[in-house]
Amino acid sequence: MALFDRSALNPDVKMREVFAWSMYDFANSGYTTVVLTAVFNAYFVGVVASGADWATLAWTVALAASNLAVMLTMPALGAFADLRGAKKPLVALATLLCVVSTAALAWIGRGDLAAAMLLVAVSNYFFSMGEALAGAFLPELARPHALGKVSGWAWSFGYFGGMLTLGLSLAWVISSQSQGRTAEQFVPTTMLIVAVVFAIAALPTFLVLRERSTPRAGAPGEASAAGALRRVGATLRKAREYRDFWQLLLCGAAYQAGIAVVIALAAIYAEQAMGFTQQQTMLLIFLVNIASALGAFGFGYLQDRVGHKRALALTLVGWILMVLVAAFSRSVDSFWVAATLAGLCMGSSQSCGRALVGYLTPASHLAEFFGLWALATRLSAVIGPLLYGVVTWVTDGDHRTAILSTGLFFVLGLWLLRGLDPERGHAAAVRAEASPTP
Repeated sequence: MALFDRSALNPDVKMREVFAWSMYDFANSGYTTVVLTAVFNAYFVGVVASGADWATLAWTVALAASNLAVMLTMPALGAFADLRGAKKPLVALATLLCVVSTAALAWIGRGDLAAAMLLVAVSNYFFSMGEALAGAFLPELARPHALGKVSGWAWSFGYFGGMLTLGLSLAWVISSQSQGRTAEQFVPTTMLIVAVVFAIAALPTFLVLRERSTPRAGAPGEASAAGALRRVGATLRKAREYRDFWQLLLCGAAYQAGIAVVIALAAIYAEQAMGFTQQQTMLLIFLVNIASALGAFGFGYLQDRVGHKRALALTLVGWILMVLVAAFSRSVDSFWVAATLAGLCMGSSQSCGRALVGYLTPASHLAEFFGLWALATRLSAVIGPLLYGVVTWVTDGDHRTAILSTGLFFVLGLWLLRGLDPERGHAAAVRAEASPTP
């Protein structure tokens, strides 16, 4: 059987469209890898905030503010995209604004705390907006029985985009260090590298991917901001009909809080708790991306074979094991093992969650429901890193206690997963589409 099976796609979808859609994962992964995970977060703490005790908390506050904005706006933006048939233009707008605000980080130096926090918040907001709306294309491309593998194709490919951006940044860092430059001199240029790769790599998405949704026919003004809010309100009033989708949101908000900690604070943990240099940290993130690509690709096939719920449960058990290894690591070698586990679990759980959202979503509510998923994941991105920041603050910088507390999110996610029935939820989505929300 071919790895890339054409029968996994809907009848009117060609493989080049799936590649173009996957290129968006490839394009935006450099942002999370370099800005949020490997480089700028550590630069923010060590240089912009001069290593102050409150620096990690300030970083998490900036991300929390951004994620709160996503929570408040994404469901309505998604509903607006569905009503207007305009997912693609909104993804393009989000991409442009994320690229511009990321490039602006190149002008941030020591002491520019307010500007750094603002630009991080803005860039993260538009990154999240683009990611959510792009994810809503998945059910239009893949057949219901193959959502796991198609999501895995794209998510795994995305990690190679993160590695490309990180590799270019690492080459620049090594070259700069060999010439005696400091982080304050070479880190800003990596932000320009991220912005350029994001902009160029996203072009196939906008040139090839089709916008299959069409503007919704209805009363004048329905496809407006007010109409979008009414539609979200109608969905909330019918929450009982979508109980498995809402259960997934609760479960996702829990386990994604732990993932958010790893994404936002892995570099800080490696440097503060394990004594890694900037170069070692970037190599560590490189390994995590390789493991994540393997996890996302292989696990997508497993997910379609064993079922969405069982697959997600396996990834959460893996996350719990990773936290224990990381928290009790005293040697660099054991920490590398934890990082590899984190990568395998990250790729599989992220791709698995996206596929499961697609499986539980009515076809005419794709962007809206993916917007609600963004609400859940951004809530987790507020809670997880903030808890980590508070724990490090009250324990005088004890990162081991903070990472151990993160494991509670994965335990809670595993417990909440018990109440989810994917087949019942999929049947509810099919029924809802037969009598769509007015």
